Amino acid sequence: MKLSQVKALLPTLENVTFKLENGSFVPEHFHVTEVGMITKNFIDCGGVIRTEKTVNFQLWNADDFEHRLKPTKLLNIIKLSEEKLGIEDAEIEVEYQSETIGKYGLAFDGTNFILQNKTTACLAQDACGIPSEKVKKNLSELSVNQNGSCTPGGGCC
Repeated sequence: MKLSQVKALLPTLENVTFKLENGSFVPEHFHVTEVGMITKNFIDCGGVIRTEKTVNFQLWNADDFEHRLKPTKLLNIIKLSEEKLGIEDAEIEVEYQSETIGKYGLAFDGTNFILQNKTTACLAQDACGIPSEKVKKNLSELSVNQNGSCTPGGGCC
């Protein structure tokens, strides 16, 4: 989800809620402690130089159980970060603490923002030596030797 999509949704919401893919919710007394732009410059395993830009939201829980972040407050934080930091309209990545700091993609289900699990992947699969997945065929689709038997050098076995 891009920043512009979040900005369009916030004025339509009464509350800001974040839900993990496993169905659990970020406690409703969370804070958004950071909104920023992260630029990652790197070289993939194929030697290609790459740049990725993401908008970062960091969620944090404190012991102030009465705290509730309202949509207008989050919208104001976003607008201030755009104004002061020049944040672009990029995909959002959310940092949230569980056993360690997790990084999540962001989606919306009509009511809640969904923290989507992220995975790693090779960006240069053609260059890193990982064989491509073999095509699976049903035995019934394979051609059959007409006389029903194998002969040396016949290529059937």
